[in-house]
Amino acid sequence: MTEKSALQIARAAYQAKLPSVFKNGAKVALKVGEPTTAADNAEQIQQLFPTTYGAPILAFESGEAVEAKAINAGVILSGGQAPGGHNVIAGLFDGLKSLNPDNKLYGFLGGPGGLVDNAYMELTSDIIDEYRNTGGFDIIGSGRTKLEETEQFDTGLENMRALGINALIIIGGDDSNTNACVLAEYYKSIDAGVQVVGCPKTIDGDLKNEYIETSFGFDTACKVYSELIGNIARDAMSAKKYWHFIKVMGRSASHIALECGLQTQANITLVSEEVEAKKQTLGEIVSGISDVIAKRAEKNLDFGLVVIPEGLIEFVPEMKALISELNDLLAHDADGLSKQFSSAESTSVLEGLGLTAPSAAVYFSLPNNIREQLVMDRDPHGNVQVSRIETEKLLIGMVEVELAARKSAGSYTGSFSSQNHFFGYEGRCAAPSNFDADYCYSLGYGAAALLGAGKTAYLSSVRNLTKPADQWIAGGIPLTSMMNVERRHGKDKPVIRKALVELDGAPFGKLAANREKWGVETSFIYPGPIQYFGPSEVCDQPSKTIVLEQEG
Repeated sequence: MTEKSALQIARAAYQAKLPSVFKNGAKVALKVGEPTTAADNAEQIQQLFPTTYGAPILAFESGEAVEAKAINAGVILSGGQAPGGHNVIAGLFDGLKSLNPDNKLYGFLGGPGGLVDNAYMELTSDIIDEYRNTGGFDIIGSGRTKLEETEQFDTGLENMRALGINALIIIGGDDSNTNACVLAEYYKSIDAGVQVVGCPKTIDGDLKNEYIETSFGFDTACKVYSELIGNIARDAMSAKKYWHFIKVMGRSASHIALECGLQTQANITLVSEEVEAKKQTLGEIVSGISDVIAKRAEKNLDFGLVVIPEGLIEFVPEMKALISELNDLLAHDADGLSKQFSSAESTSVLEGLGLTAPSAAVYFSLPNNIREQLVMDRDPHGNVQVSRIETEKLLIGMVEVELAARKSAGSYTGSFSSQNHFFGYEGRCAAPSNFDADYCYSLGYGAAALLGAGKTAYLSSVRNLTKPADQWIAGGIPLTSMMNVERRHGKDKPVIRKALVELDGAPFGKLAANREKWGVETSFIYPGPIQYFGPSEVCDQPSKTIVLEQEG
């Protein structure tokens, strides 16, 4: 038996909390809302999903429930890890057993590929109990295989039928649940007899709406990153000689950067969505950072913190145009064109390869290492791997040049030394906070309730999250209601729309209102490590983002 730490042993004994509607199990009544539409492009979405489109929002309530059929379910962990995934599976398992003790749960190994490759294991109570309240996805593993082809659907169906599986739960982010929506539509259209339900996962926090108040893992990851940023802030306060440029995960949205900025009150927190809205150039961003550094230098404060979202570079208008053109071009011949871009020595050569003149000029204005990172291997969607672009180093280099010019002009008299950091994997598999442990367990339990009610093409939903867990509202949201059409691999595709930081929302409003004060003054907060035991106000609180959103 693997040796365990004292914390592991203590966390194994923690009993995750549930909404009161589940006090007698997952067999519950349904409150049915109005029919839904799509997030956008409703006509196209309805044509693509004719059998699942327009389903109503569901809420669970006490009352007489429909008798549940026997369920053999399969579960898939899809995409990047997020704290709490194991508790989703534990909640799903317990919920299924509450419906019928004979119900079974199988885990497909290594992500969606396990469904196609028929790699699986039965998840029993002995196995589940070893993983309660733990971080990671190692109970069955995850993967990034896309379920998009009819051949995959049919092969997966054969494998499920061989095991007697009549329900499939996909735990993932917006792309994974887009696949779940497509799969649910196909199985329903051919009357396959397999329900498909999703659970909202991603530390990036960009899978959210009125009924999905947050994606699981966001709370824990942000608390981990904020602890690290707070530690660095304390070091900066002690050494008083470094500016720390800290990049945090969040490619398509800046929710993590914003939350960490609010938790630590860093001097500068960049928000990609604001950069895009204001059409800020790289030069303007650098000038803004340099202004804060210069103002602090006037107070003999030659130190500070800059928090940078991972995807910032894609939101700078001229960079966004360049990356968009590269994505379309390289989608068709990534290997060949990458080599030609890397060896190009003039803008005319790049224009000959398909770039517009403005984008070719931007490409050549960048340092060689950034150019190389722009044409490296693509991600599974055929896009630039933004996490490999060292934005923090790019900004440091540009700030150094700007400050040197100001010093020569006599407008800056400080001393600039820098350190760079990237916090990513550090937060993805942490032991979930009490909030995420409870939320994830409730999402899994809710998924079981949706299966018991015979529903398909739904995402498990738990709301009212700033209240104690027994007051949370559980239900389901139709996957089609979150869909729109976007450009992927050079083609229009139906996908779940990502939720970006709302610049008119309360969380960003608080950052904006305090930007000048936090920039010039030293107002750091030191969140410290996640607390699992102690008073509720220390251990059970959700993120500042969700609290501000509910108050607003």
